[in-house]
Formats: sequence, C-alpha cells, structure tokens
Amino acid sequence: MKALTIFQPWASLVIAGAKPYEFRKWRAPASMIGQRIVIHAAARKVDMIEAGDLFALLSLREKFPTQAAETCLIAERAIPVLNRLLQDRLPMAAGIGTAVIGEPRLGTRIAEDFGVPRANDSDRDQHANWGWPMLEIDPWPEPIPTRGMQGFWTWPEPAEFIGAPL
Repeated sequence: MKALTIFQPWASLVIAGAKPYEFRKWRAPASMIGQRIVIHAAARKVDMIEAGDLFALLSLREKFPTQAAETCLIAERAIPVLNRLLQDRLPMAAGIGTAVIGEPRLGTRIAEDFGVPRANDSDRDQHANWGWPMLEIDPWPEPIPTRGMQGFWTWPEPAEFIGAPL
C-alpha cells in the first residue's frame, strides 16, 4: 500500500473528515486515483501561530464567512482537531489512517463548492492547485510511528516495524 506524508494538523484534519481535499500543485497520478493510501502525519513541527489563527477563524466563521470558507474545511469537524493540536495532542511521524483518492479537481472549482466566489479570470484554472478528494476515510485506533517521505512511498509491511528505529 502506498502512503502520503502530510504536515500536521492537515493529516489529522483529513482523517477527521474535516479536510475533504488534499491540495497539491500537481494532479494525482492516474494510477493512484481510486486507490486506498495510508495518511502519514509528518514529523515537521507545527506552526502554532498559523494553527491558532485557523482555530480562531473557524470559531468566528459567522463573522468572517468568506475567509472561513476559503480554508475548504468543515468547521464543525476541524475545530475539535485544532483544539487537540493546541493541547499538543496530535500524533507526529506516524500513520494515522487510510483514505481513497478520488478524481482530482482544480482548486478554483473546489473553492466554489465552499461558497468562495470564483474570480472572473479564465487563465486562473491552469495555475490552480489540484484538490484530491479524500474518500472512504478509515481512522486507525492508534497511530503507528514510522518515518515518512516526500511524494508517494510504500508503507512498510507489519514485520518491518518489529525492532525498526524511529
């Protein structure tokens, strides 16, 4: 099975169903569409100022609806995850669940789904990020610590975890 390393809190937001799309500058390879992958939370330290700002923005979404919608997050699911992050309770350097990659969409089209007005700029689509739908989320009961890599990488077989250094 392939894995994809995602920075926190974004990895946990995917697994919570709060982040329905993983955004990348490139379209998901055709061979990965419809495939189940492991969502791996990166070891990279979280920018707590950015996370705190995101938590505040989603908490005040009625006051700032457009800015909150631009996050493309489902606030009701995202706020508890961000709260756990602010309490230093999100896994790092670990597989945390799986998801199936859906048919990629252009980021500008996804923003419309969240109520963000689309700019009237026909050149914009070709420069937009791609949103990969994260479908059929399956959170694991416990994180499985392991090192990640950039891009898609092969998730280790269970026997490879025994005695492996982290």
